Amino acid sequence: MTPTSSTQAQTGSVKTGPQAVDFTHRLTEVAGTVETFLVERLGPEVGTGEITRPPRLMAAMRHAVLGGGKRLRPFLAIETARMLGGSEAPALAAGAGVELVHCYSLVHDDLPAMDDDDMRRGKPTVHKAYDEATAILVGDALQTLAFEIVADPTWQPDARIRADLVLGLARASGLGGMVGGQLLDLTAEGRFGTATLDVDDTLRMQAMKTGAILAFSVEAGAIVGGADEGQKAALLRYGLALGQAFQIADDILDREASPEAMGKATGKDKEAGKATLVDRLGLDGARAECDRLVGVCEDAVGPWGESARILRDAARFTVARKT
Repeated sequence: MTPTSSTQAQTGSVKTGPQAVDFTHRLTEVAGTVETFLVERLGPEVGTGEITRPPRLMAAMRHAVLGGGKRLRPFLAIETARMLGGSEAPALAAGAGVELVHCYSLVHDDLPAMDDDDMRRGKPTVHKAYDEATAILVGDALQTLAFEIVADPTWQPDARIRADLVLGLARASGLGGMVGGQLLDLTAEGRFGTATLDVDDTLRMQAMKTGAILAFSVEAGAIVGGADEGQKAALLRYGLALGQAFQIADDILDREASPEAMGKATGKDKEAGKATLVDRLGLDGARAECDRLVGVCEDAVGPWGESARILRDAARFTVARKT
């Protein structure tokens, strides 16, 4: 399946040599597959149980989701399931659900009441391209569509697996995960009074806001792939460390990358007083922590040997990416 040019342009490379080519090729290939799946879910055709699909809402949802992003979250779900011998179709559906939750969070994060951003992935944010009310509804619709896909027996006939996926996604994206982490992030900005977060507080906030969803992407693949409890525990260690590394790398990019490269404004975290490990540890300390976390990831999937090479490469890619 041919991936979109925007996906090809954003994948980057971790290292030279055949393994780098294999990883970036696979990342691009999966991104194209995910894009096609999302295009089909966001078409104009009325689905089961629907009365109509408002054209403006659908256009804004497509604006928010399609034509951008590395699709790292569904990639992790698919590759984890594949490593365990699981089927790709249910992993793709689960990963697409996670991606829709991620996209909804970006739409809401960009709103004036949150981060007030004008650009996302090189194009106007949803509230700029449409309006704030539409953007709020887009986020709501993407969230519910995510759970509809994950709960649909079309992709996963096993009701117990579907229930585990829905429960896991709800926990990762809700008050104890992404949403709660966003509130802690706003608190750190001083939105609700004076607040100072130390290193542990910052790690906790980032583990909730960013790490929980990334970790669940791996967990979703483990659920679909039929992992036993020991395997799930190892993959959870991998996912949690990867989530931490991803956020630290993102904070470094916010300081060092250009808006053109990122497709959005940079330097806003420092201006807003957001809590980051770059502030707490400095750039060199943050990079060292990224390297340590990659080591945790590699150790966690060590028992799978060569079968886990893509997951090890994903950890290295997370901290080496330039966008």
